[in-house]
Amino acid sequence: MQCRIREWKPEDADRLADLLNNRKILDNLRDGLPYPYTQKDAKEFILDMLQADKTKTFAFAITMEDKVVGSIGVFRCDNIHFRTAEMGYYIGEPYWGCGLGTSAVTQVCKYIFENTDIIRIFAEPFVYNAASCRVLEKAGFQFEGLLRSNAVKNGKVIDMKMYSMIKKSDGE
Repeated sequence: MQCRIREWKPEDADRLADLLNNRKILDNLRDGLPYPYTQKDAKEFILDMLQADKTKTFAFAITMEDKVVGSIGVFRCDNIHFRTAEMGYYIGEPYWGCGLGTSAVTQVCKYIFENTDIIRIFAEPFVYNAASCRVLEKAGFQFEGLLRSNAVKNGKVIDMKMYSMIKKSDGE
């Protein structure tokens, strides 16, 4: 199934709040998102993304028929890693298993590699998030290794996986 990525719009806040007010999604994301996730939280997130430095933060709504079904972002690292970026994403639970994550990841990587000087995009899903790992693999990411005891989520020490995609040079 295909989706479309686009810049966030203030009017996406209600839909974003509905999707993210879900423990099953939050349990697969980094900490920092409130629960319950309110319309006020969604409005603040969208405003932050619209005002972010466009050379460092690439944040998109994942949509179907212009209706938000998820979120994806690529965030440039700094210092010696300034041409590397970390990617994070989620799909709303009603849309799980439809191929939207793979479609969105593929579109975002193409956009980043064609429109920036970033040469490496990586993602670090929790080891128990098999669906996210599969999204990355289907989108062409390479598994680089297991990050043992790399995070504490919901009070538990957990492993993460490292995946990356490298920009193909001309001629590859």
